[in-house]
Amino acid sequence: MPYFDPNYFKKKSRVNRSVKRSIVNKITAWRLDKEYYDGDRTNGYGGFSYDGRWKKLLPKIIKRYNLSNKSKILDLGCKKGFIMKDFKALLPGSEIWGIEDHKYPIDNAEKEIKSKIILSNYYKIPFKKKYFDFVIGFSSIYKYNLQDVAKTIIEINRVSKKSFFTVAAYSNKKEKEIFEQWTLIGTTVLHKNDWLKLFKILKYKGDYYFTTSKSINLK
Repeated sequence: MPYFDPNYFKKKSRVNRSVKRSIVNKITAWRLDKEYYDGDRTNGYGGFSYDGRWKKLLPKIIKRYNLSNKSKILDLGCKKGFIMKDFKALLPGSEIWGIEDHKYPIDNAEKEIKSKIILSNYYKIPFKKKYFDFVIGFSSIYKYNLQDVAKTIIEINRVSKKSFFTVAAYSNKKEKEIFEQWTLIGTTVLHKNDWLKLFKILKYKGDYYFTTSKSINLK
C-alpha cells in the first residue's frame, strides 16, 4: 500500500485560487453537466478540454506498473477520457476501458475512446475478478460518501492486479477547512491517518496519493 506521487500537481508557491464556493456553486456543480465541465469556473472546471498533459505523466506510471501493449487498463471516473486517450497513444495495443457515472462527459468524450466508456457507478465494475492489470482512479472516488468510497475500493481490489487512486485528505484542521471551502463535489475528506486505517480495514494493497490543500497550492 505505497504512497505514490505521479507529479501531476506541480510544486510551486501558493496561487490565487478562489477557495470560498457558495452552496449555490456546489449545488450547480453536483448536476455534473455542462456547467460543471464547460461552464463558469466558480461552478467547476471552467472548460474541460484535452491538452495532452498525461502523455508527459503516463510514462512514469507505465514504468512503475510494468504496463505494455498487452495490458488491460481501467480508468475509474474517466470523465471525458483524456487519460484513456493518452494511454492508447502510448500503448496502442493495450485494452483500455473507462467508467463514468454521469452522462455529460461520456457524451462529450474523445472520439477515439468514447465507445470504451461505460456508464456505471464506480462501485459496480462490470468485469470479472482480476481482469485488469491496472486500475487508475484520479480525482474521482472521493466525491462519494464514505460507504460508497469503501464499496469502490473493494471493487478496485476485486478487478485489479495493480491500482492507484487519489483521495482528499488533510493533516490538520486548517488544511481541512481550506480544502472543504474550495471543493465543489469532494465529499469524503479524511485525515491522512483515517485513510490509512480505512485502507487497512479494506485490505487495500494498491498505491494511493493524498490530494490536500497544500498539494493543489490553495491559500
